[in-house]
Parts: sequence; C-alpha cells; structure tokens
Amino acid sequence: MNKRAFLKSLAFTSFASSASFQALSKTIEAYAHIPPARLAKDENFWAEIRGGYKLKPDYINLENGYYCFIPQETLEGYIDWIREINYQGSWYFRTVQWDNKDKAAARLAAQFGGTEDEVAITRNATESLDIIISGYPWEKGDEAVFAHQDYGSIKNMFELVSRRYGMVNKIVDIPLHPQSDEEIVKIYEEAITPNTKLIMVSHMINITGQILPVKKICDMAHSKGVEVMLDGAHCIAHFDFKIDDLGCDYYACSLHKWLSVPLGAGLLYVKKDKINKIWPLMAPYELDHPNIKNLNHTGTHPVATDLAVNNAIDYFEKIGAKRKEERLRYLQLYWSDQVRDIPGVLLNTPADPSRSCGIANVGIKGLEPNEMAKILLDKYGIYTVGIKYAGVYGCRITPNIYTTPEELDVFVEAIKEMASGAS
Repeated sequence: MNKRAFLKSLAFTSFASSASFQALSKTIEAYAHIPPARLAKDENFWAEIRGGYKLKPDYINLENGYYCFIPQETLEGYIDWIREINYQGSWYFRTVQWDNKDKAAARLAAQFGGTEDEVAITRNATESLDIIISGYPWEKGDEAVFAHQDYGSIKNMFELVSRRYGMVNKIVDIPLHPQSDEEIVKIYEEAITPNTKLIMVSHMINITGQILPVKKICDMAHSKGVEVMLDGAHCIAHFDFKIDDLGCDYYACSLHKWLSVPLGAGLLYVKKDKINKIWPLMAPYELDHPNIKNLNHTGTHPVATDLAVNNAIDYFEKIGAKRKEERLRYLQLYWSDQVRDIPGVLLNTPADPSRSCGIANVGIKGLEPNEMAKILLDKYGIYTVGIKYAGVYGCRITPNIYTTPEELDVFVEAIKEMASGAS
C-alpha cells in the first residue's frame, strides 16, 4: 500500500467510525441559531450532548479537572486508529507517522493559536513546561518568578534547575479574590529585578479556577525584557482564546483535559524566535536543524493518540468554543452563586464571571478538605477532590458539559447541610 492509499484508508476509517454519530451534528445544526449564552441554559440541547458520553452511574462526577471523559464519538475514532496502526505495523512508523503528527499539530495551531511551526504535540502540560524550564539557557544568578499557587511538580522543576545551574527562584502569592487586574500585575512586577529572565504564570490556577490577566502580565514583563511562560493546563477547549493573542513566549496545555484527547497528548507553543534558545530535553532525531519538532522527540510512542487529536478537535468544533465556554461558566455559577453567602462556606474562587469559567473551589469552615471530599462521596454520592495547598482549603469542583443542574442541586444541598453542621 502506498502513502496515498494509506491516507485514503485512514479517511475511510474515520468516516466509518463517525457514521453512527451523525445525529449529534443534526442536533447541533438545529440549535445553531441560538446565541451561546442562551443555549448554555437549554437543558434539552445539553441532554443530547450528555447522551454522547458513557458515564459511570456510581456517583456524580465533579472531578473533571484531572481528566475529562472522552465522548463516545472521539473514543470510537481512537479505537479505530489503534486497530489501523496495528494493521499497518512498521510500515506506518517508517512512512507517514511524522507527517500525520505534524498535521495534527497544525490543526491545534489553527484552532487554538500559533503557527504550525510554533506548536508541537507532547505528552502533557508537565512535559511541555519541563522542556522549557530545563532547556532554558540559565546562568548562575539568573532569576525566575512564579507563584505559590502554581502546579507543584513544575515548581519542583524550577528547584532542580536552581540546584543545577545556580539560578534563583522568587515566589509570589496570588490573592484568592483580587480587586483588579492591576493588583495581580503589580505582584509580578514587584518581583522583577535586573536578573529576572523568565516568569511562569498560570493562565488558570488549577486549584481554584481563577483566570489571571495574562496578556497584561506579558505586556508588563516584556517592557522589562523578561520572557513569560504560561501554564495553560486547564485552558485550551475550556474557554475561548487564541494563544498568539496572549503575547506569551511559551505556552503549555494538557490535551487529555478539556479537549478530551485520549491520554498521552499535550501541547507546547514556543514563539518562533525563541525556539533556537531552548536546549532539547531529549535528543532530537536530527541535530543542528533547530525547529519546534526538535523539542518533543520521545522516540516510539502511542501514535494513535496523535491521530485522535483530530477526532477530539472535530468534536470540539461541533460543540463550538463559545458554546462550551458559556455552558461551563453557567454550571459553575449555577452552584457557586447559591452557596457563596452561606455562613461557614468559603468560596475560594472570584465572584467576577470574567475571572473564572468551569472550575471553582469551595470549603467548609472547620472541615479539612480531604474529610469534606470523603463526606461528599460517602454520604452524598459526589466525587471531587480535596485541596489543601498554598493557602487554599476546600474541594475543587469541576463539572463538564454533560453535567446537569439537577446533579449540581444535589451538591448545593450537600454544601448547605455540611455548612449547617459545621456552624
């Protein structure tokens, strides 16, 4: 089979696997005239979307932050790719695997920002961020700035390069309820010195769901000659934006989260004029040909996941970026607005809708977060995760587009009962 014939077979496989999902496209087409903000509250539409997931009936899942279930349409396409790769064997790996990975990366760039020579597929956001941190040309005395609220293993990578190269880490605190964008920008600005080379900023803080004013931070940092790396692990396919509009130098995301790609796919964006300065974490296939692909070479890997990026983007495009953002924000505000002013309830996420989307964090005064999570599961049948980290005490609540208001009603009543018992 030649390359052209193989690509045709892949196209047929994808078409065949999606033939049974045409009803979804028809449903979305029927609702296309409704503005996203209004459609966010149309439970008939979202019931149709929920029908495309196979959901575990044992509990109400409000922990989509670690991993988002794959809709059946994407899952079936992924399984087809596994079968096809197994059928083609070594021929696939020696002929079209890299072309197909490049095409998937180009689709990510077209959908979420950057150019195809600035975006690479990695295995997750941690790997993407580690590539930049470990490959940055640090010298003794250079400084990096990040926040206590940032992801733990990434802070540890900064600590490792500090031990190795003698660079210095400066750590700031981000308030749970900022009064303005300028308050946050100033926090980072005051940490900058003439030795500062790189700032890492969470686009969305993973433990609270707070969205930071990253464009303003990037503009401020660049005015002082400092580069910015954004941790967007929870952002792509969660709320609508383009990476290039943010003004960052580096961006990372885990695609198994809100884009619902099968496990093993992440995104790395490196601004084109910055690629050559990053030393690869692992040896690239070709030395002395610096391009974005030299930063993500990991040898033989599960290539069906690369192909499934296309299926996930297909599904995401059907739902629509703005529709999904509006639904997720509606669900978060649906429950958080009901509990925000209850005595004994601690909302650890800003009330301003522009500062959050689907993720929020809530605690009960006097109740340890892990104990709170255990009670929610054992007594109320709600699965979430307790967070006791960097000044945040509560459970992270992450619904998804398949979540119903009725499920959130169960959660709200649970919070009310728990708060009354703690007071």
